[in-house]
Amino acid sequence: MNSAFRYWLNLSLLAFESQVVIGLRLMKLAAGGSAANAEARRMVTEKVVAVQRAGLQTLRGARPTTVVRGYRKKVRSNRRRLTR
Repeated sequence: MNSAFRYWLNLSLLAFESQVVIGLRLMKLAAGGSAANAEARRMVTEKVVAVQRAGLQTLRGARPTTVVRGYRKKVRSNRRRLTR
């Protein structure tokens, strides 16, 4: 598969999968309580760590596809966790 195509495919899938996770998180936050509080903290922490990791990967010369794949892996993990 062409690397440019693979990049755009992964980026498109990341956008779609992220929307699913955002919806699941919004439902959890809307329910309130301690679980919502924990999810909010987790969400902020994950974002800080993710942007740091992506920045380091980029500085070390990682391909954009590699960075996007890392984000997709975390998003899939969140989807599985939130749908249990």
